[in-house]
Amino acid sequence: MATYSTRVRTDIARWVQAGLIDAPTADALARDVDANDRKSLSFGSILAMMAALLFGAAILIFVAANWEAIPRLGRVAALFVIIVAGYVGGAVLKTRDHAAIGEALWIVAAAAFGGSIALIGQMYHFSGDESSAVITWGVGTALAALALRSNPLTVAAVGIADAWLFLDVFDYFRNRDIPHLFIVMMVVLFAISFWTRSQAARHLIILSVIFYLVLLMADHGTLPVAVPLALASVALFAGAVLAPGPVDKVVQLGGRLPLHALLGFLTGLAVIQFQLADRGTSDGGFAIASAIALAGIAAAIVLAGRESRALRWIAYAGFAFELAIIYVVTLQSMLDTAGFFLAAAVLLGILALIIIRVEKRMKGPTVQGAAA
Repeated sequence: MATYSTRVRTDIARWVQAGLIDAPTADALARDVDANDRKSLSFGSILAMMAALLFGAAILIFVAANWEAIPRLGRVAALFVIIVAGYVGGAVLKTRDHAAIGEALWIVAAAAFGGSIALIGQMYHFSGDESSAVITWGVGTALAALALRSNPLTVAAVGIADAWLFLDVFDYFRNRDIPHLFIVMMVVLFAISFWTRSQAARHLIILSVIFYLVLLMADHGTLPVAVPLALASVALFAGAVLAPGPVDKVVQLGGRLPLHALLGFLTGLAVIQFQLADRGTSDGGFAIASAIALAGIAAAIVLAGRESRALRWIAYAGFAFELAIIYVVTLQSMLDTAGFFLAAAVLLGILALIIIRVEKRMKGPTVQGAAA
């Protein structure tokens, strides 16, 4: 599959051949593409990062085995040697144009830091629990990402925070309350991601916050959380569509904020529908929520679907989910189901006709002007 920069260069050549731009403009555009083109990861870089993750996992498993045959001082010294060698060696390799291997060594050092916390706490019986140890590991990784300005370490810090949330919620730490500290972590890591230029971390943070809100709905009630989530998602989507340049300049998500907003909207509406499904269709609440969800999906495709294939696929998945849940809830009355589908089909058909006619009217003057 051709990359974005390759497609742009092809378009530039086609524009020159068609006489739409002159040669100096084409050269300027090509130089700008070359200057801002992100270098893709090579196969060797991917293998190096995978090797680092596997090596880090091996360190953690080795620590879990307790190293009974090695003296305490030797265990601690070995871990600290790995930490120092990983961070220092990675920094040296980064300065010598071996960025992938350097980042891989930093991941190994971060894993060794987590292993050293577990081992030293176990050996010397330090006070505290597993939750505090994971938090300390995440804070240390975040500080390393901040100091080294590392994209992978930022993603690793977000992953550690997610692991802490998962273990805490599912009672591994014997704590049944949803930890609100997680939101503070995400805010701090989101700010760090701008310094480390980690767009991947920002995407992961938004998905993590949506997951946190789902857990919060299950623990603290549905509607008080789901309704604000849906409304906030609509507001973010509208802002990203109406002012894409300024909004993306702030969040720096590569124009993918509408995708996250649609996912948040569908998540909030799905939880609301599950809550209203218990009441059946007698009060009309479920039908209203379903109609809002379908309208939101249609609006997302119309307003932002052309620019994002991923958004269209999420919208299609949401539409399939809506059909499934509507059928399940209204299964006892096939007439209600048929009537709802007929009304939705008529409304969407009318909307499609209006959109087609509007787009033809908008394109008409442009085509005539080009022909003239």
